[in-house]
Amino acid sequence: MIDPAWVALSLVERVGSKKLRALIAAFGSAEAALAADNAALQRIPGIGSKTAAAICELDLHEAQRAIQRWQSNGVRIITLEDSAYPMCLRALDDAPPTLFVRGVWDERASSGRAVAIVGTRSPSQQAEAAAQHIAFTLAANGYTIVSGLARGIDTQAHMGALACSGGCTLAVLGGGVLNVYPPENMSRAKAISMYGALISEQMPYAESKPTYLVARNRIITGLCEAVIVIETELDGGAMHAARRALEQGRKLYTLDLPASGNRALIEAGASVVSVSDPQIY
Repeated sequence: MIDPAWVALSLVERVGSKKLRALIAAFGSAEAALAADNAALQRIPGIGSKTAAAICELDLHEAQRAIQRWQSNGVRIITLEDSAYPMCLRALDDAPPTLFVRGVWDERASSGRAVAIVGTRSPSQQAEAAAQHIAFTLAANGYTIVSGLARGIDTQAHMGALACSGGCTLAVLGGGVLNVYPPENMSRAKAISMYGALISEQMPYAESKPTYLVARNRIITGLCEAVIVIETELDGGAMHAARRALEQGRKLYTLDLPASGNRALIEAGASVVSVSDPQIY
């Protein structure tokens, strides 16, 4: 059973898994936390006036109606308390308290035998081909391919996995799973949901925005045992994913390409992966 109070609290800005559990520990349940007054909420460490006010404004009945709408549109809701929640993601200090999933969520998707493939939205032709080939090869060897459905390398990674018979790919979105961005990836998102899943911690109709895109990197890397940065400049978003991978203790790989981010990663100790025979050790 989905706890609508848990889901409602998890969607409040600045309420992550730690604060949500602190609220439940203090009040006894998520529903009791929703019923608490502003002053009582602010006595919980980390709950300031803005967060307390946002919690007080929540409507449990509206949350229940929203959950029914989302589920009727094919969205599965998986919380930290659910056995289907990925163990590798659950272990993170900043694990998302609720995941919204659209597509096939089976043992392959949640097992952690996955590799993230990320990189620039404006890749070279060499990098595009490499992303597709590596994703295809790893998918053929039983790995789930995880990326972010962005233009460029992310798209090529998903395409490579989908081209493999029996391949599985997960797309972690910076917006809601019922509001795919960019629009040109709508058809690809549909294909992914048939052979894998779209995933987000944002409410299903949320619009993508920069802070969400940055936050989703920890989910992309957290779902995986290894991360491959195909091509990126030093100031590229993939460098943030690389940093999160290292913080989480994931294996980090890159390609021997001239992009400034690749050079920096290699100098910092990232392993170089072979395009012709990608091996994850």
